[in-house]
Amino acid sequence: MRSRLQAIFIICLYAAIDVVCILLVFYLVLLFRPQTVSFKVSFQALFSSADPFKLLFMIWTLLILFFHYTHGLYHTRREQLESLEIWEVVKSIAISTLVIIVLAFLLRVQDFPRSVMILNAVVITVFCSIWRVLKKLLVNYLVSNGYNNFNTLIIGAGKIGVLLANEINSQPALGLKVKGFLDDYKTGNCGHWPVLGKLDGFQEILHREFIHKIFITIYPDHQSFIKLLEIAREEGLAVRVVPQGYEYMTHEFIKFNIGAIPILEYSDLDVNYRQRAKRVFDFVFSFLLMILLLPPFIVLGFLIKLDSPGPVFYRSRRYGRYGRMFNMYKFRSMVTNADDLLTQLKNKNEVDGPIFKIKKDPRVTGMGAFLRRYSLDELPQILNVLQGDMSLVGPRPFPIDQLEKEDLRQLRRLGIRPGITGLWQIRGRSDLSFDKLLRWDIWYIKNWSFWLDLYILFQTFPVVVKGKGAY
Repeated sequence: MRSRLQAIFIICLYAAIDVVCILLVFYLVLLFRPQTVSFKVSFQALFSSADPFKLLFMIWTLLILFFHYTHGLYHTRREQLESLEIWEVVKSIAISTLVIIVLAFLLRVQDFPRSVMILNAVVITVFCSIWRVLKKLLVNYLVSNGYNNFNTLIIGAGKIGVLLANEINSQPALGLKVKGFLDDYKTGNCGHWPVLGKLDGFQEILHREFIHKIFITIYPDHQSFIKLLEIAREEGLAVRVVPQGYEYMTHEFIKFNIGAIPILEYSDLDVNYRQRAKRVFDFVFSFLLMILLLPPFIVLGFLIKLDSPGPVFYRSRRYGRYGRMFNMYKFRSMVTNADDLLTQLKNKNEVDGPIFKIKKDPRVTGMGAFLRRYSLDELPQILNVLQGDMSLVGPRPFPIDQLEKEDLRQLRRLGIRPGITGLWQIRGRSDLSFDKLLRWDIWYIKNWSFWLDLYILFQTFPVVVKGKGAY
């Protein structure tokens, strides 16, 4: 475990790198805009008597360091995403810049160029962000190769406990090595890890397995929970608790205090605002796509009519947002009586869960096989996006009869519009198990961002061209 002296060294090291970045930016910006200041620009002149703004630069530097510290930027958080750390950098420098503007006014600093201030704020943000991304890459590399890894104990060997162990195991950059579980009702192995004992053997197992990190995924009675916390505190170990009912949430929790009482708020209110922005993007992008793809639409429609008798388009009833049913459009890839023949093929299903898929489906036409291989049969769903029934990116839209067979808990997927593509499309398509498909959908809903949608859209094209996992 890292000693207090090591922690202080890390803080000083990170602060020193920030100081180098800030001073370098001050110099480069003045070098870029020498006409805005009355003295000859040089690195030595920055804090000499020749620089009338030296006091402001010094205070600004100290303010940035202070706000970086208060925003937790001088601690190595392995679990934190780079984007969140960069956002903390942006907030820290924005606040320090506002403070320095007020100070410049109160101190009556004359002729301080506003262009220099704005450029400094922007470039300092860039420099401080870049070195933190590089730091994150270095830390991830070292930790993934075994540096400063921590033995981890998970209390609760149920579904959530095993899922947590799998997630930890899939992210070596966290530096957590799962030693096993504690559970009063299970023995043997759960997943790839052993059940080490019961809750009353907690302290003994901490010593025997040299445990550094503890996660609680079950909700024992009050006395047992308090006893676990007390033992962990005696051993100098922090306890991390999976919030009860987290699996039903599609957005982040909000933590706040009412007096001395900490409150954890379960809320999906922000989802509506995010969906409005997503809808604007979907409409504009799909409108442009529709114009661009109109000639291929006509050609494909003509080829479908030549290949087999029947309509060009196939309409399938699906559940949309909030369970509203709609007609999803596809290019017809099967014979016209495909739905009637389905009952004869049910026993040949090759995928788990309620979804029906077989690799050599006799109902698929010659042209249909080509359309399905490259997902061209999905293109008419752009019309569904324009109508507002679907999104470009989202959970997979299941047929109504298939969705009704799901666990009702999974209906939270209907909190947003289904998508033409999604994580299920770029992570395996039809080769994915039903359970993994659902997990990817729920993860997407919880972690949605504009950049995630762009990433999925850009990743969809090469996946579709390769034709892997499509049938």
